[in-house]
Amino acid sequence: MLGTYLLVLLGPGSLVVASLMGLPSFEALVLVGVVFGGTVALVILIFGRISGAHINPAITVGSTLSGDFEPALLLPYVSLQIVGGLLAALSLRLVLGSLGPVASLGSTKLAPGVTPVEGAALELGGTFVLTIAALVASSYVQTSFKKSLLVGGTLLLLILLIGPLTGASFNPARSLGPSLLSGYLQNQSVYYVGPLIGAACAGLTFRGARKSLGRKG
Repeated sequence: MLGTYLLVLLGPGSLVVASLMGLPSFEALVLVGVVFGGTVALVILIFGRISGAHINPAITVGSTLSGDFEPALLLPYVSLQIVGGLLAALSLRLVLGSLGPVASLGSTKLAPGVTPVEGAALELGGTFVLTIAALVASSYVQTSFKKSLLVGGTLLLLILLIGPLTGASFNPARSLGPSLLSGYLQNQSVYYVGPLIGAACAGLTFRGARKSLGRKG
């Protein structure tokens, strides 16, 4: 819960700050990407050995389907991730006050011309890649520092690539909190359907690939 709280507080918060500062699009994108990627890396370093640093319901679902996460913990983890995201959005609303509506508390939004179907497909693909990176990190990378670099760096790159089109959520808890607390509900199903399907596909793909490699070994 705390890890998700930090992600949703700092990530969308950086989007609001960029909007208030009037940063050019590319500079704002880089700022938001660095803050999101850096926060994920920091959470992995701090909480990785305690809880696995699960701060994304989609990746938790993918990890469960891959066989790397205890199914009995799925509902408690996802519930607390959602609570963490809601509390972070509430904190942003309380701190920013009347300034929050500038960017709808950092809500994820589709770019003009991007349809909901296209947005969901992009979120699906991005979440698939991010989930694979997280599963590789947890299964094959030994040190917390390297894990944080792999997952945080992957998220940064995905935000730079997909952010201008969908806002690059890849995380239902990240989108739910700001959208509910700001009242921006347009096309939000994109950020639940796409990431959950993408992470589920990644989990099953990772599980199948690992079994295949095990048989060959």
